[in-house]
Amino acid sequence: MKNFFRLIAINYTLARFGLDEVFLSFHYLRSVKILSIINPFNWFRSIKTTQAKRLRLCIESLGPIFIKFGQMLATRRDLLPEDIIVELEKLLDQVPPFPLPQALEIIEQQFGMPVEQAFLSFDDQVLASASIAQVYKAELHDGQKVVVKVVRPNIEKRIRQDTELLMMLAGLVDRYWAESSRIKPMQIVAEFEKTLINELDLVREAANASELRRNFEGSNDLYVPEVYWDYCKPKVLVIERIEGIPVSDIKQLHAHNVDLEVLSKKGVEVFFTQVYRHNYFHADMHPGNIFVSTENPDDPKYIAVDFGIMGSLSKQDQRYLAENFVAFFNRDYRRVAELHVDSGWVDANTRIDEFEAAIRAVCEPMFQRPLAEISFGQLLMRLFQTARMFNMEIQPQLLLLQKTFLHIEGLGRQLYPQLDLWDTAKPFLERWLDEQLGVRAMVKGFKKNLPYIAENLPELPQLVFKTLHKIANDELQIEWKSKQLDSIKSEIRRANKRNVRAIIGGSLVISASLIAGLDGLAPIMIGQGDFIMPLMSWVFLVPGLYLLLNNR
Repeated sequence: MKNFFRLIAINYTLARFGLDEVFLSFHYLRSVKILSIINPFNWFRSIKTTQAKRLRLCIESLGPIFIKFGQMLATRRDLLPEDIIVELEKLLDQVPPFPLPQALEIIEQQFGMPVEQAFLSFDDQVLASASIAQVYKAELHDGQKVVVKVVRPNIEKRIRQDTELLMMLAGLVDRYWAESSRIKPMQIVAEFEKTLINELDLVREAANASELRRNFEGSNDLYVPEVYWDYCKPKVLVIERIEGIPVSDIKQLHAHNVDLEVLSKKGVEVFFTQVYRHNYFHADMHPGNIFVSTENPDDPKYIAVDFGIMGSLSKQDQRYLAENFVAFFNRDYRRVAELHVDSGWVDANTRIDEFEAAIRAVCEPMFQRPLAEISFGQLLMRLFQTARMFNMEIQPQLLLLQKTFLHIEGLGRQLYPQLDLWDTAKPFLERWLDEQLGVRAMVKGFKKNLPYIAENLPELPQLVFKTLHKIANDELQIEWKSKQLDSIKSEIRRANKRNVRAIIGGSLVISASLIAGLDGLAPIMIGQGDFIMPLMSWVFLVPGLYLLLNNR
């Protein structure tokens, strides 16, 4: 019932902001466009605000999950009209804030002391406000300028309510949609929920920031602010205040003579460094979380904030992705196809030549073109068609990486549309693969495992002697046979049980059929009891079907 009422509330909100006209403009819904006319909110709307503004206000009203989706769309100038993008960009750091007294109450509750005692000064004006938290300026007693991040009150309850609704809808999709086994809707929603809930713990975010700061210590590409651990609590984070230009403010970047070509190339380098060298990447790199230092305009540096969502890959996924990228950059489409099959992302029986041809048709038009000339919408359509054709499964563990790549690619379009993404990324990935698979990788692996080898080396002669002794006396073979026999016996017992259930169930169903066939003879055999035979038939049929259907 909670999910039902939430659905009603969502539909009410869409109607209140007049967004029914957007959905009813779709070709297959035009026949019911009269619903927009009978929407009472459309009758009494005194001020005709733009559709883009109504979309943004509607998303804000619907809550954090919808705001997250709006933030991702805000980076896609190639997919949406300019007026909508301008409004959606306000979701990055201009979401309506919650009242100051609530923020102060949360801070004092977490610190166990008044705000005046915790900070030398605290600015009452909200610096930035987003879907999960909002930020204030402050100053510590030692004069250090900081920002104070405070989680929105009761936000977890709302997130869980919406993810519960999404899980219910995903369950319906999983049950009734033929392609659900490929798309994996329930796993996607579960991954999304885990990411959002983790974002609510600001101590976890502080740890994320510290790790990323360590990884880029002394880097000329990315700066990560310092965390003040004495002031970090589950609902309050205090971190160094940074000065920089928002990465989306192209006019300001031009005014400070920032080299946008260098900046865009550094963005690609930072992304691949996080994913492959550190295997720990900032997974929420929308424009509201990225700033640019103007200390050296010819060699600009990124500044990152908001570390609530971080990602990492398994070694297997990391290597397969890198090999895919390199093969892709070299236009070796057959290798790309083979890697997809080897990794299990597509069915093992897929014809490599057909899959290779499909990948070539999708990828070839993109090469030797700058970002500005690549139609991302058309690319997505072709990728979806190829995935469906070859039953390619969604990989939920890669969703954060894909989302981050979308943000980076969107930023590249804004900063320097002439950027050749392929030429920028290829040398980095080739260098990384050489480090992972070459002689240096072997030496590095030996050094890493040297303590373990040294620890277990004294026991090696004894282990070798015991193993040789067992081989000489056929003990290893006996042990193996014993394990195999136990497994075979267990399977035989399970098979026997299944056979017995099948025989009993089949007999009951056959008996029910025979009784149903004798229904016309019932008056002759047992008098006027016409209801006896159907009743007996059901008595045999129901348990028989139950045994057959649950015979595992």
